[in-house]
Amino acid sequence: MGLLSEGSPLSWEETRQYADHIRKHGIKQFINIYHKLKDRTNDQLKWGDEIEYIMVHFDDASQRAQLLLKAHEVLPKLQHKEHEAIEKGENVQLHSLWRPEYADYMIEGTPGQPYGSYLHCFNQVENNMRRRRHEAQKMLDANSAVITFTAFPRLGCPDFTFPSAKTDPIDGVSRSLFFPDEAIFPGHPRFSTLTRNIRQRRGKKVAINVPAFIDKKTPRPLVEDYIPLGDDGEAKRAAKPDHIYMDAMGFGMGCCCLQVTFQACNIDEGRFLYDQLTALCPILLSVSAAAPIFRGHLADVDCRWSVISGSVDDRTDEERGVEPLKAARFRIPKSRYDSVDCYISPMGERYNDIKMVVDEDLLKEMVDNGIDRQLALHMAHLFVRDPVSVFSEKINQDDENETDHFENLQSTNWQTMRFKPPPPNSPIGWRVEFRPMEIQMTDFENAAFVVFIVLLTRVIVSFQLNFLIPMSKVEENMKEAQKRDAARQGRFHFRKDIVAGTTESPSCKKCARPSKDEYTQMSINEIFNGIPGVFPGLIPLIKDYLKDVDLDVDTSCTLQTYLRFMRKKASGELQTTARWLRDFVEQHADYKQDGVVSEKINYDLMKACEAVARGDVFDPKLHIKRVRPPGQDQDAELSDDDLLNGQ
Repeated sequence: MGLLSEGSPLSWEETRQYADHIRKHGIKQFINIYHKLKDRTNDQLKWGDEIEYIMVHFDDASQRAQLLLKAHEVLPKLQHKEHEAIEKGENVQLHSLWRPEYADYMIEGTPGQPYGSYLHCFNQVENNMRRRRHEAQKMLDANSAVITFTAFPRLGCPDFTFPSAKTDPIDGVSRSLFFPDEAIFPGHPRFSTLTRNIRQRRGKKVAINVPAFIDKKTPRPLVEDYIPLGDDGEAKRAAKPDHIYMDAMGFGMGCCCLQVTFQACNIDEGRFLYDQLTALCPILLSVSAAAPIFRGHLADVDCRWSVISGSVDDRTDEERGVEPLKAARFRIPKSRYDSVDCYISPMGERYNDIKMVVDEDLLKEMVDNGIDRQLALHMAHLFVRDPVSVFSEKINQDDENETDHFENLQSTNWQTMRFKPPPPNSPIGWRVEFRPMEIQMTDFENAAFVVFIVLLTRVIVSFQLNFLIPMSKVEENMKEAQKRDAARQGRFHFRKDIVAGTTESPSCKKCARPSKDEYTQMSINEIFNGIPGVFPGLIPLIKDYLKDVDLDVDTSCTLQTYLRFMRKKASGELQTTARWLRDFVEQHADYKQDGVVSEKINYDLMKACEAVARGDVFDPKLHIKRVRPPGQDQDAELSDDDLLNGQ
């Protein structure tokens, strides 16, 4: 979720008075970080995943599944060992770390220590994920479950929480018609402060409109009456016909995702990886698609991205271009949660064909202080935003040794990629965070996606691959990736010659526009699995890389299984989670072909997801049989004792 400073949160009116101060000092802090650490090098690869979980309460008697508002009770118990070690000053090797997320039905788990550069680390990923799930599940009673699920199907429907909570459209923090304030995590003021200040800065509630899936019996036009919910007319004006309307930050930040962070060797490798992975963000978003249902209705999209983007869109009407520019500083094309707008490495410069909004004064200050223009543009673009969560105790800082002002804006620009400087006085190096993927139901699937993207970074660096295409084409890919069944039917712009290396040819000047011959449109299957004689494919390239490294039998079997899974997922032999969820709803006996996901359908769906995640159900439409080393039982599962012993 980002920076979790402690202190007294300021209202929006108080926060806006300090906006220029925070921007100015945030850039000073970045300049200081850059000059202190720009020459840092030889850091080893370290990496880790972040998994967001939801907690679901099942009422078997009434056949109802609800989101369990219990993170404020569960987290202190999960964090007990960590806090105890900190208090005692002990360096305890923890298996997992736990952090709050936006909603009180969410928790975030990461490995206790980052994984290293040795390939046998890939054998630890899935077991660590299983251990995390086991740890969290132990905190709940027999009627509740920890589930990895992107968007709870009936989020925002009546009584979707347990215990039940009422909305407050008049005086609430979000003033939502659908999402009660009690569902916001109460254990840290950041979350409610962001909700209130984003709404107040915008001058109205956020407005999210997702195209609805129009089935045979869906009313046309699909229009809802919001007056019984307390609408004063704002929802009626904001909602679009044939769309699913949502009006609160919780609809986006209450979704779950799967993220991976890598430590680079140095700043140059970090910038290089940032750019290469940026081009891959839509591709992985499409393959991991897992969110086809919002507010109890099937959507005509498969992903959460536009929902979460709209949920924190604090732009005013002037900034969005609805009204003439008068009081606002800029017209800003996108929400602060959206796709990357520019490459940041020198080789990416000529592919930056999207006009960027930047703070020219801050850009000049960075360039004047020795930061190259390409990196300075990236930061000056992020810093056109206002801070939306400020604590009174953090106003005045030591810019030489503190970075809270920088992190304030860095961490509230939620983009597909994040370039992360080292924290001050820390052994941590330059990092890159990969953020587009949606969470999958099982630990096996999540491990496969994580291992795939980590392996791909090693292949990119080792083979010096080049995935760069014009940024405008990446933007088109992001829109394509969210479409229904895009993983099977979509066509994506992709670079044709990715193995030619990253050195520019003499005839290719730095500022020349890229040629249309550099890229073409491909299917997800072609991108992952290749086109014989034309395009090598990501998975064959990974296999070529693995031929040249020492692999023990156990690790080899693990990687074979994950790559086979990814190959089948990309080819369409296995369904995306989104497709599986759609099929479940459409084939349910209670489904009325109207796009509505009823309480009964939702209950059965969440029960099925829990059974799949536990391993009680094997669905060949979603999963493959794992490959194990000779002599091991192919269907062997780890017991609870094995998990507790770190097996």
